Amino acid sequence: MKHTVAILVENKPGVLMRVASLFSRRGFNIHSLAVGPTENADVSRITVVVELPDKPLEHVTKQLHKLINVLKVIELEPTGSVVRELMLIKVRAEAGTRSQVFELAEVFRASIVDVTVDSVTAEVSGPPDKLAAFEDLVRGYGIIELVKSGRIALGRGARGIRDRQLRAAG
Repeated sequence: MKHTVAILVENKPGVLMRVASLFSRRGFNIHSLAVGPTENADVSRITVVVELPDKPLEHVTKQLHKLINVLKVIELEPTGSVVRELMLIKVRAEAGTRSQVFELAEVFRASIVDVTVDSVTAEVSGPPDKLAAFEDLVRGYGIIELVKSGRIALGRGARGIRDRQLRAAG
């Protein structure tokens, strides 16, 4: 089962490497990893999607809490969070099929960010299943190149991690 874990860390060199190596040392494959600043310049947020076949997530979260510079760790439940990814996808689109690719992009609210004589590059953002559906539909035209950002997620309502919670707990 895949789990989405949000980790707030101090914004310092080496923290990402320590977090990623914790998963690696335990033989867990990271499916997605996204890191970025938060509303507080001293704090970064790491969002990890990992599959844990035999060990409970609690085992990993306890290990993460032991790492220096880790401030807070929570699992984001799919139904209690807003989850998004970003995909750039370059699709073969010659004169005869270009309008069909444009129509698909419009249906999925994708932005066309580049057009050449024989290809179209679209930017698609949304939940992972939306990106997968778009990818499946344009596969018939020929995918030339594809890249996805890591999954990012925020808990709905009061379910998220906030800096105020950190100060109250610390």
